[in-house]
Amino acid sequence: MEHHLLLLLLMLQFEVGQLDSQKHPHEDHYIGQQHNPDHDMAVLLGEESTKAIKKLSPAELREKIIEIVKKIDTNGDSLLSAEEITLWIQHVYRKYALEDAEERFAEFDLNKDGLVTWEEYGSVAHDQLVNFDVDTVLEDPEQESLRQLLLKEKRRFDFADTDGTPGLNVTEFLAFTHPSEVDYMADFAIEDVLNEYDTDKDGFITLSEFIGNVRNEGESPSQWELEETVRFKELYDQDKDGRLDRDEQLRWVAPNSYGSAREEALHLIKEMDQDGDGQISVSEVLKNQETFMNSEVTDYGRHLQLSHDEL
Repeated sequence: MEHHLLLLLLMLQFEVGQLDSQKHPHEDHYIGQQHNPDHDMAVLLGEESTKAIKKLSPAELREKIIEIVKKIDTNGDSLLSAEEITLWIQHVYRKYALEDAEERFAEFDLNKDGLVTWEEYGSVAHDQLVNFDVDTVLEDPEQESLRQLLLKEKRRFDFADTDGTPGLNVTEFLAFTHPSEVDYMADFAIEDVLNEYDTDKDGFITLSEFIGNVRNEGESPSQWELEETVRFKELYDQDKDGRLDRDEQLRWVAPNSYGSAREEALHLIKEMDQDGDGQISVSEVLKNQETFMNSEVTDYGRHLQLSHDEL
């Protein structure tokens, strides 16, 4: 009974730790076969801020939008290029992830020396430092599953430590706790998704693997299955070959990856670029306020309420 409880608690702890890196704003981008405008509003404005932003007067909203444009326009030419938009979207997501990592870092840095050691992490996350031998396979299946889980967690911890100093600083702790938010941790993000979904172990994820076994033979697909199918085909399977390769898997698990952010940027330009110059001007933004505010650029609208120094 004790083994069952220990394994369950550890698995729950691990899943909670991974929650932020697996959930992302693309989850409700489509409803059935229809684009969901509320998705974009949430991505740019934020769930809590959306209501507040909607209460702004037209003049106040115009002022806020111009503030955002100035922040994105790093070269000051009053035009938003695909590269500027891409980098801004990445900045937005990583800012959220870093805020979360900083909050959790304080909890794990027990001696307040600015580093989280593996011992500190283990004592907080698992109430003890569990150290199973790497080369010893345990006979108890549950203990062996626990050992593999811990070894994977330790590998992720060690890989996140890039400066060679024992222990993780805040930036490295971000990589450890949010591997899909940091480019050099992409291998671990992909490993997680393949372990869960790639049932035939060929390195790809097909639609059937993506959906899973959710209904009995002869049953009609549920609304959820229809929505997931659209998401697979429209959002992730970019080459339309019916399966997700590594880059497409990364788009799924890491919404702030360069490729994902770039695609959103190009989509935004396509929707708003009226003169065909491949960029978005201030006037084009103001003429397409709803599209702009419903995109991933405005970060759920949350940063609409932040000062320039806060971003």
